[in-house]
Amino acid sequence: MTDDDGKYPFAGYKDILGQIFAEIMAAGPSCRVLDIGIGTATLASKLHQAGYEVVGIDFSEEMLKIAANKMPGARLIQHDFADGMPGELVGQKFDFVILTYALHHLEDSAKVDFIKQTLAHLTDDGVIIIGDIAFETAAAQDKCREDCGEDSWDDEEFYMVWESFAKSLQGICRAEYRQISHCGGILAIRS
Repeated sequence: MTDDDGKYPFAGYKDILGQIFAEIMAAGPSCRVLDIGIGTATLASKLHQAGYEVVGIDFSEEMLKIAANKMPGARLIQHDFADGMPGELVGQKFDFVILTYALHHLEDSAKVDFIKQTLAHLTDDGVIIIGDIAFETAAAQDKCREDCGEDSWDDEEFYMVWESFAKSLQGICRAEYRQISHCGGILAIRS
């Protein structure tokens, strides 16, 4: 299945990546970007080509090899973000920390813990931008699950439901959520 199908789980994928790219591009190329769960560097390679300093993290050695081919000279770190931030980044700050189609591997409480830890890596005006499979309401998630059928639904992933997840972030950060497709959205987090 692809984004062009308009079906779960990738409906809106290109639009989500495009909107994140546009937001970072609007800030100018002097920004530092940390891509957590960089994978094959679909988004990060475009930023790298545009002159941004990009640091990428992924648990997969194979994915990092692909990313390295697309982004010569970029700093890439093999690490599983489910274990927190890698030690190599202690004290480092970024203007943007992006996670695309990665955070759904963590349960909600682990998502909140990870966001708290990641906030320490933002510059004063920095933003964490998460583009992922997500839903505005539990009813929207239930409808998506019903529409795609239990055989297609991935019960081993933990999709964000904004109406409940927003409560978990209160008092921690400022957050804005935009639903992009019926099964995908963008969450922007600031200190």
